[in-house]
Amino acid sequence: HDSISLPFLTRRKLLAHQTLSKMALASVLNSDCADFSFDNGQPFAFGCGPGFSGPGCEAPAGDSLSFSVRNPLCSVEDDDVERKIEFLHGTTTLAFKFQHGVIVAVDSRATAGAYIASQTVKKVIEINPYLLGTMAGGAADCSFWERLLARQCRIYELRNKERISVAAASKLLANMVYQYKGMGLSMGTMVCGWDKRGPGLYYVDSEGNRVCGDLFAVGSGSMYAYGVIDSGLRQDLTVEEACELGRRAIYQATYRDAYSGGQVNLYHVHSEGWTRVSQEDVLMLHQQYKDQK
Repeated sequence: HDSISLPFLTRRKLLAHQTLSKMALASVLNSDCADFSFDNGQPFAFGCGPGFSGPGCEAPAGDSLSFSVRNPLCSVEDDDVERKIEFLHGTTTLAFKFQHGVIVAVDSRATAGAYIASQTVKKVIEINPYLLGTMAGGAADCSFWERLLARQCRIYELRNKERISVAAASKLLANMVYQYKGMGLSMGTMVCGWDKRGPGLYYVDSEGNRVCGDLFAVGSGSMYAYGVIDSGLRQDLTVEEACELGRRAIYQATYRDAYSGGQVNLYHVHSEGWTRVSQEDVLMLHQQYKDQK
């Protein structure tokens, strides 16, 4: 057996490449970046290849296998250090409790970096007649997981012959997204509703965090919204005063934050369910508030 035919060596090398591809794919699914490389000094596991010394299977000098996989979510800088890509998100959503229920106010602008993708995004997802969810972060993530939550809430209602509580709905959402922690989800949502215990408001994000509270603002314009809300929030607000407070908070955020804008969508959650109060363009609100000065 003086030598092994060239087609045989080619098949062995092809098999090696295919196996390495499978190894790399499995590694990418479990980590950010994978890098497999073999040089002439390292033995190759398949019995015939670079660095293998055996009868009839000698690797020519300089012949080596190299395989490298990069995660598309990793960017390579000039110093060859991989870093996670920072996705830019912009929005303003808020919700607060008062004596007559929960006010939910959101803007409607969707951005892709510095590009305004849409001015008419519906950032309030109507889970059921007594539950609302807001969207902040990745539009696809928020839309998918909150629609999945709506399905789970309906299944709960059919099984137990009663509506799901706000606390249980928010816990369901937190448990679902926690399974994907660290995998690139981007979601900061508020679950608002009314159940047997009265008004409920919870913040849930893609890291699995779940917080109960009386006031939340989420998004790039949230700091501006907090400033307005903190200056006017009282427990004894009337429904009209609370709606105006939420409307003005979103308007001020859109005025100062370039990533927020479009329309102000306003909802009121009360004992009879949620009601869509208004949908007003921020330009019209700007003229209205300007005339009031």
